[in-house]
Amino acid sequence: MPKRDDLKSILIIGSGPIVIGQACEFDYSGSQALRSLREDGIETILINSNPATIMTDPVMADHIYLKPLNTKSIIEILKNHPNIDAVLPTMGGQTALNLCIQADDKGIWEDFGVEIIGVDIDAINITEDREKFRELMTKIGVGMAPQATATSFLKGKEIAQEFGFPLVIRASFTLGGAGASIVYEPENFDGLLSHGLEVSPIHEVMIDKAMMGWKEYELELLRDKNDNVVIICAIENMDPMGIHTGDSITVAPAMTLSDRTYQRMRDMAIHMMRSIGDFAGGCNVQFAVSPDEKEDIIAIEINPRVSRSSALASKATGYPIAKIAAKLAIGYSLDELDNQITKSTSALFEPTLDYVIVKIPRWNFDKFEGSDRTLGLQMKAVGEVMGIGRSFQEALHKATQSLEIKRNGLGADGKGYKDYETIIQKLTVPSWDRVFVIYDAIQLGIPLSRIHEITKIDMWFLKQYEELHLLEQEISKYTVESLPKALLLEAKQKGFADRQIAHMLDCYESEVHKKRTEQNVNRVYKLVDTCAAEFKAMTPYYYSTFEEEMETADGKRFVVNDSEVTDRKKIVVLGSGPNRIGQGIEFDYCCVHGVLAAAECGYETIMINCNPETVSTDFDTADKLYFEPVFWEHIYDIILHEKPEGVIVQLGGQTALKLAEKLSKYGIKIIGTTFESLDLAEDRGSFSTLLKENDIPYPRFGVAESADEALELADELGFPLLVRPSYVLGGQGMKIVINKEDLEAHVVDLLRSIPNNKLLLDHYLDGAIEAEADAICDGEDVYIIGIMEHIEPCGIHSGDSNATLPPFNLGEFVMQQIKDHTKKIALSLNTVGLINIQFAVKDDMVYIIEANPRASRTVPFIAKAYKEPYVNYATKVMLGEKRVKDFDFKPELEGYAIKQPVFSFNKFPNVNKNLGPEMKSTGESILFIDSLKDDDFYNLYSRRKMYLSK
Repeated sequence: MPKRDDLKSILIIGSGPIVIGQACEFDYSGSQALRSLREDGIETILINSNPATIMTDPVMADHIYLKPLNTKSIIEILKNHPNIDAVLPTMGGQTALNLCIQADDKGIWEDFGVEIIGVDIDAINITEDREKFRELMTKIGVGMAPQATATSFLKGKEIAQEFGFPLVIRASFTLGGAGASIVYEPENFDGLLSHGLEVSPIHEVMIDKAMMGWKEYELELLRDKNDNVVIICAIENMDPMGIHTGDSITVAPAMTLSDRTYQRMRDMAIHMMRSIGDFAGGCNVQFAVSPDEKEDIIAIEINPRVSRSSALASKATGYPIAKIAAKLAIGYSLDELDNQITKSTSALFEPTLDYVIVKIPRWNFDKFEGSDRTLGLQMKAVGEVMGIGRSFQEALHKATQSLEIKRNGLGADGKGYKDYETIIQKLTVPSWDRVFVIYDAIQLGIPLSRIHEITKIDMWFLKQYEELHLLEQEISKYTVESLPKALLLEAKQKGFADRQIAHMLDCYESEVHKKRTEQNVNRVYKLVDTCAAEFKAMTPYYYSTFEEEMETADGKRFVVNDSEVTDRKKIVVLGSGPNRIGQGIEFDYCCVHGVLAAAECGYETIMINCNPETVSTDFDTADKLYFEPVFWEHIYDIILHEKPEGVIVQLGGQTALKLAEKLSKYGIKIIGTTFESLDLAEDRGSFSTLLKENDIPYPRFGVAESADEALELADELGFPLLVRPSYVLGGQGMKIVINKEDLEAHVVDLLRSIPNNKLLLDHYLDGAIEAEADAICDGEDVYIIGIMEHIEPCGIHSGDSNATLPPFNLGEFVMQQIKDHTKKIALSLNTVGLINIQFAVKDDMVYIIEANPRASRTVPFIAKAYKEPYVNYATKVMLGEKRVKDFDFKPELEGYAIKQPVFSFNKFPNVNKNLGPEMKSTGESILFIDSLKDDDFYNLYSRRKMYLSK
């Protein structure tokens, strides 16, 4: 039976600002769902308060409401659109589900005659209320860990007495494991129990007997109204139970399960999904398996919505779960839908993988001084990367190369730990770098049995690590000249980067690349096709690997490459890699728009990125997607293969920008602003000379390379001083210092963590107002797309400030200076494309803080506020297709738009929440106000200095 004819208009609830525990994977799901519904001619209405994402772009839905996610906004939308037939709440994470339940409790859906589709409210309640869930599992014969519910402190104490320690406390109705903790010792129990009861919106916690050391698995399922169920992907956590799945290294397909146990797990998952309610859509089920021969299975939880893992499973398999789930919600059945990849088979099939994927989370503990870095039941990661390879080892290496933490993969970079006590301590307390420490432990000679005993990581994974170590030892016996081809090929097949092999052979990376080319050990590209090449796939979605040459009867040698190069003119867009504080989803928004604009100009578009959560890595965003690390070696090989006209680096944040020098050195054309101009803006000395020549004021500054130089400079510049390293994003390592002791300590600290860096010391303009401008320049004309004034004073990072568009408190004289300076700087830097400039205003004088000739965090915000596709325009300017004067700019905004930062401090309870020059916010929302008399504005303005720290 095809789709329902009675559903003509559907409301989708988004997930709001990015926070730890709920990131852009839900924007990916929501974006896919919107496109899926529009394909069927359904009117789509979206509510989401996040301006940084492509989901809230006018191209995505018929009506977009950038409003706070509350029932007041829902009522307003339903009044404006009385024709809304249904609401789809399963695409916006826990935020959307909670809002849907709230609206249901208040009778709003009933009042407006709106049906809830894609999920059953009873199903949500059963899965969120752990007591009801437990009763249901007992009834259907699915085992669970011994557990009980406590709605009071006293009840909690009684349960603990009965179960004994260690215990797990989980708060009901929370996201990302908020309020969850493992309690090993009775003396810690009272505080953690109180915290869990407090965090839960219904003041209820579930107390479980801890299944420490058990293995953890997840299954992603889809079900239609005819009760067809497909299991899209089985994901195994390399980390055992006790670490939140969002903080675990995960692998697909599952590696260490016996087939018999996998079949049992499948049957249990299907049985659970069918028993929780009658709904059509996506579902995520988590299990624990005992690490012995018996392989006992117990259920952990079930989520009747798309989840963080479903974005991962979609990218891992090529099966677009959210897109299909949206179709199922409007009445289609799986057998009526096409497999989106092959176009010739149906969606009622289970993907087969002929490759392995590894996901590694990306943390940002350095932003939270004093934070507890132990990984546990409460999620702490801000993003994630995914590596695809023909083996676990290759995928693991590609994922570690994608993290952008100055590591080249596992080992072989001279950065490992060598101290026995440190290694044992790091293995015992799971932290962000344990993935590397396991390798260090094996290198030091710690037996696998000991590593397994401490970490409870399955022996199969540890043996994979050991093989890598033995290969490194073998290669180290050779020189680059004498290394046999077979060993070089094996190292590349196991994912070692040229840089790592160069480290083993004590030579340059370029020498290894040359040796590879001479010996014909080259990357080949394979399709992610969902069906292990059983059917022809129509989607150009690739990963790289290395293959042994095959030989035909007539002696011809070759390797098979699935990526066929066309003769069209091509553009590569470099993505922004994993989300992190200082570089989030706003750069993905820019990359997607860049791809779309280049396609409009007739180019074949090629996307390179490794972030599984996001829209730029959707299989149908660009003409070709290479799901590869944004890491020099991978990019260079793709460029040699595809031979594009050039590469766009200014849309992918600092990730892409850092590669500009290499591209320039290798003679690869950078589209838009050249490397020389990008470098000039980063080099404080040259940039200040440029400002001086143009008569533009800037704070007094100096450059130091040691603590002695810094102390000398301080006498010249005077305190307070703003200290910062060069070439960093999100204000990393920036600090305001007020005396020589502070200065010396901070400089020594910085040079230890970022050696050989030039440090910039600026005289800090105390009490100045901060403002910023974004503009598009074509080398001749400059158009300022927006000028924002920060509500917080100068000294708080622009990403952590509330910014108003247009400014609310800058006089005409100051505004004119900002406009003049912006135009002069954009032209002096030979900008072609976007530029962002930050200003400090003191005593009616406008000083330049910095200029970044690239896309900035604020571009999507301005585009949403003014309803103009600025990235599209800027990309066409970069490509030389258009000039600034060719566009008819018509910004529309009544009143003011305020960009409001959102923080995730609740994940780090003991951390100093003061704000300063280093960025700490994880996301942002947009607030529209009619006038400055608005209460929200008044509240923001009155609190503006509260968190300023040095």
